[in-house]
Amino acid sequence: MMKNFTKGFLFGAVATIGAVAGALVSFKKAVVEPIEQEEQRFEDNRKKAMRKGRSAHHG
Repeated sequence: MMKNFTKGFLFGAVATIGAVAGALVSFKKAVVEPIEQEEQRFEDNRKKAMRKGRSAHHG
């Protein structure tokens, strides 16, 4: 009986850890990465605007 309990407990613990890890990966893909991509796009646009502004004054 104790052997079955130990196996079940370990399996449950591993399954729970796997579920939490999956949830974290899903959250990162769905929430964090789009925000980082948007920030990168804004940064790229800002750099382009600065280069364009400088070249307009020196041309």
